[in-house]
Amino acid sequence: MTTTSAVSLTGVTKKYGAVQAVAGVDLTIRAGEVVALLGPNGAGKSTTIEMLLGLVRPDQGNVQVYGGTPTDAITKGQVGVMLQSGGIIEDAKVGELLNLVAGLHTNPMPVQEALESAGIADLTDRKMKGLSGGQKQRVRFAMAILPQPDLIVLDEPTTGMDVESRRDFWASMHAETARGRTVLFATHYLEEADSYADRVVLMRNGKVVADGTSAQIKASVSGRTIRATVPGADLAALASLPGVRNVETRGDVVLLQCADSDDTLRYLLNNTPAHDIEVTSADLEDAVLAISAGSAIKERETLA
Repeated sequence: MTTTSAVSLTGVTKKYGAVQAVAGVDLTIRAGEVVALLGPNGAGKSTTIEMLLGLVRPDQGNVQVYGGTPTDAITKGQVGVMLQSGGIIEDAKVGELLNLVAGLHTNPMPVQEALESAGIADLTDRKMKGLSGGQKQRVRFAMAILPQPDLIVLDEPTTGMDVESRRDFWASMHAETARGRTVLFATHYLEEADSYADRVVLMRNGKVVADGTSAQIKASVSGRTIRATVPGADLAALASLPGVRNVETRGDVVLLQCADSDDTLRYLLNNTPAHDIEVTSADLEDAVLAISAGSAIKERETLA
């Protein structure tokens, strides 16, 4: 494995007509890191990935993969890619397709090993058109690791997989990262980022708005969530309490996002019939929503 930075994006921008897809991204991924790229639809994740794969040229800025161009890295077999969708020969059998892909690389992994690593050894003689969406994703994963790459890039890798398949997929990924491979994956499943990423990069409107470990991202958002059963709750009164950011109800259950949970708890205990009270710190979803909301406010203030 090489010891240089796996990925380096400096001042990268990309515009499609009037849409600014990427607006000045600086991002360095060290060799051996597992990085999750998060953000809502339209945040610029896919365009960023396309630029680091050499599929799209940036309007401005520089993209390097292992010190060279993305095209050079891919030609050398340093990069394996698993996209959400892509052309697959539907009439081909799984084994035939992987043998075809292996023939395109100078030092491919044995096809049987790739099949076993992806958990699809039993699908060798099945045609692609007969597979489920989750099974096709695992075939794409086998194709991504065939060149024995230093960097694996995954765009929404577990789309179409059920819970068990997602768990098995990440077990396979653990085996790859244990070999020192670098992984960049975009996902909408925040629990995957929380559980498997060394680092989380959050994008919004083409910019990086947060970058750190999952713990650091969560710690950047102060406050707690109080969950309590409050029959006949006065929602207006709860919402007006100092430090309460948001109130949600699910029947008699009230969820309160609070900057100061102590004062809110005192109010609930002294002024309401609240019971079954739970207090939790912010999870990654809470943090992402709070950071995104804060970024949106700053953007509006800038425009004003």
